[in-house]
Amino acid sequence: MPIATVNPANGETLKTYEAMGAEEIERRLQLAEATFRTYRTTTFAERAKLLHRAAGLLDEIQQDIGRVMTTEMGKPIKQARAEAAKCAKAMRWYAENAEALLADEEPADADVKESGASRVRVRYRPLGPVLAVMPWNFPLWQVIRFAAPALMAGNVALLKHASNVPQTALFLEDLFHQAGYSEGVFQTLLIGSGAVEEILRDERVKAATLTGSEPAGRSVAATCGDMVKKTVLELGGSDPYVVMPSADIDRAAEIAVTARVQNNGQSCIAAKRFIVHADVYDAFAEKFVRGMQTLKVGDPMDEDTDVGPLSSEQGRADLEELVDDATRSGARVLCGGERPDGDGWYYRPTVLTDITREMRIHREEAFGPVATLYRVDDLDEAVLLANDSPFGLSSNVWTRDDAEVDRFVRDLEAGAVYVNGMTASHPAFPFGGVKRSGYGRELSGHGIREFCNITTVWHGA
Repeated sequence: MPIATVNPANGETLKTYEAMGAEEIERRLQLAEATFRTYRTTTFAERAKLLHRAAGLLDEIQQDIGRVMTTEMGKPIKQARAEAAKCAKAMRWYAENAEALLADEEPADADVKESGASRVRVRYRPLGPVLAVMPWNFPLWQVIRFAAPALMAGNVALLKHASNVPQTALFLEDLFHQAGYSEGVFQTLLIGSGAVEEILRDERVKAATLTGSEPAGRSVAATCGDMVKKTVLELGGSDPYVVMPSADIDRAAEIAVTARVQNNGQSCIAAKRFIVHADVYDAFAEKFVRGMQTLKVGDPMDEDTDVGPLSSEQGRADLEELVDDATRSGARVLCGGERPDGDGWYYRPTVLTDITREMRIHREEAFGPVATLYRVDDLDEAVLLANDSPFGLSSNVWTRDDAEVDRFVRDLEAGAVYVNGMTASHPAFPFGGVKRSGYGRELSGHGIREFCNITTVWHGA
C-alpha cells in the first residue's frame, strides 16, 4: 500500500510520500536510544509541562488538524474536531495524574518484616523506546492515548502510522517538537508494513503496542513473542448491544444509531450486533431503523453530515461482501444495503435481520455502517448470543433491573460493560478486550503501567 493521502470522498490522490530507507530508520533508532538515556531522568513536573504545552498547541489548531483527518480518512468534520479536543483532554489528564499513578508503592509492614527487610518499595521505571503501530480510523486519538501515558512514564515513542494518514502522522511528530520535546522523544516512521518486523527485532526497541486488525496483531505478537518483548494489542470488535424489556426504548434506539455509525461505522468499539428481547423487539426495531434512515450521508466537510465515506474502496468492497453473503443466505434488509450514486466510497446506513450463525457477518467484524438485529426470548439467550463471537472488546446493556445488570457484568465476555449508554473511551478508565480483541489495557493507571519495569526495591534490615 503506498504512503499517500487519498481523499475517500472522491478518490483523489492528494499527496504521496517516499518510505524511509534503512539509513534514515537507523538514524532514528539511534536517536531514540540516545534520547531515552536522558529523557528517562526528567522529573514528572518537567514532563507535565511539556505535555500541557502540546495540549495547548493542539487546541489552537483543532480546526486545521480536523480538516486533515477528514481529508485523509473521511470522518465527519465535527467528529474530527471532537477527536482533537478529546486528545488534548487526555494529555492534560495524564500530565496532572501520572506522578500519582506511578508513585512508589509500599507493601504492608507485616509483610516487609516477614521478608527480613527494613523497607520494601515497588517502583515503576520506563522501559525505553516503544513502537506504536496505529490505525487510520481515529488517527489522532489512537496515537495520543498511547503517547501521553508513555511519555509521562519516561519512555520515548516511535510511531508507525497507517499508510493512508501520513499527514496526520507527520503532524503528531511536529506537535511534540513544537511543544519543546527533544527530537528523539516522539518520532514518526514513514514506512510500510513490511518494515515493521525488522524494527521489532531491533534490540533498541523494548516493547510494542498495536491497534488494528487481528492479522496485524498476530504478526506483531508473533515477532515480539520470538524476541520476548512486551506487547499490548487492541484488535477488532463486534460489540453486542442488548436491550431488555425494562429499558427506555426511545433512548436505547436513539443511542443505538450513534453507537453504530460513529466514525462512519468504522470503530472497533462501535455497537454492531443489536440483541433485543422479544417483548420490545418490534418497538425498538421500528425506532432504530427510522433513525438510521434519517441520517445524512454526504461530504464529510459539511457541518450537517452524519455519515461520510468509508476510508477506502477496499473497505467498502469488504463490507458489501458481508452484506451480500448475508442476504444470499436469507437475511432481510430493513434499510440501506447499497452504495449511493456518485463519487467516493460511501455506503448507506444499513440494518439486517434474520441473521444466522452460518452467515459471515455473524462472526466477522462489519467495519462500516451496517447493523445486525437479533430477537431473543430471555436473558439467558441474550448472554449466549452476545458471547457467540470471537471478539470481546466491549458491550452495551440496556435495562433498569439491577439483578439483570449483575448477571450481564458477571457473564458477558468483554473488556467493558456499559449500562444504559454507549461504549466510549475516557483517559481515567482502562480500555481493552479479551478473546481475539487482544490483551493488555490502555488508558488509566493500568495503561500507563503497561510499559513500565515494575521494580521491587528491597532494603535489608
